[in-house]
Amino acid sequence: MATKNEQQLNEIQKKNLEAAMRLAQLSIENSQRIMELQVGTAKSLFEEGVANAKALSSVKDPAEAMNLRTAYAQSTTEKMLSCAREIAEITAKTQAEVGKMVSEQLTGGGADMFESIQKMFKGMPVGDHNALGTIQGAMDTARAAYEQMTKASTEAFQAFTKMGGKK
Repeated sequence: MATKNEQQLNEIQKKNLEAAMRLAQLSIENSQRIMELQVGTAKSLFEEGVANAKALSSVKDPAEAMNLRTAYAQSTTEKMLSCAREIAEITAKTQAEVGKMVSEQLTGGGADMFESIQKMFKGMPVGDHNALGTIQGAMDTARAAYEQMTKASTEAFQAFTKMGGKK
């Protein structure tokens, strides 16, 4: 029969596994969206390229041919930028969801782990309360560092997205 500490650790492991599975599912779904977007864009660009080549083959006037080429280049650029913006949006949403999941995991999992460690120390003949404070401090520092990294990367990504949106 499992002890109470083993049951608590098993519960923590179960929560971590569920979080990992949610993260993997999110990753798969977003990868699929990005691939569909890329395939759709490539198909559209190919079809437009074929149509442009047909149109160019029947043009006799050099000025009209230049206008067709310019319009095709502009359309291609707009479609590629639109695709890049959509990928950036998907990535930003994914980053926010992953950040939320990790934050929840750090907060909930950290509290569970700290509680388990606290109970383990209480069960020992010589309890070192300073060690418990050190562990809590380390967990708080890790959580704060993660939150700061998430904030910085979100701000950097938003700046990149704004720069990419300018024409």
